[in-house]
Amino acid sequence: MKQVEKIKTNLMKALNLAGEEIESNHIEIIDVGCPHKIQSLPNGKMAIYAFFHKDECLKIGKVGSNSNARYNYQHYNPESSKSNLAKSLLSDNYFIKNNSFDNIGSWIKENTQRINIIIPKSVNIFVLNFCEAFLQLYFKPKYEGFKSQEG
Repeated sequence: MKQVEKIKTNLMKALNLAGEEIESNHIEIIDVGCPHKIQSLPNGKMAIYAFFHKDECLKIGKVGSNSNARYNYQHYNPESSKSNLAKSLLSDNYFIKNNSFDNIGSWIKENTQRINIIIPKSVNIFVLNFCEAFLQLYFKPKYEGFKSQEG
């Protein structure tokens, strides 16, 4: 995925334009690949994560340093939270018609690419929020927000 190579460069440019001078080594981008294995959120870190199916962005989210369950579990189980990737996929008639979802969590791990953007907890929460919003605007994920939020 060519866009992944551009994420850090564009993110750093956007942060600088917003007046945040963050060292490049404070932001780590990990392409976990497809298929992927779940990884724990490193201690003292926050993260933005993105799921892609083929070249389409499905979901982008963020977690603070105390949100390991959200980071490594909830998006793979439709019953785990109000909004998660598993629930969105199971609600999508196109995906249901064109895929077998015997176990949605396994399907997500086997069929989606996951990108993790790791940021130290010492960087303020506004930076985490900004990075998530920037990436949502950049990739326009298919399953983001709620229908009631659309204009």
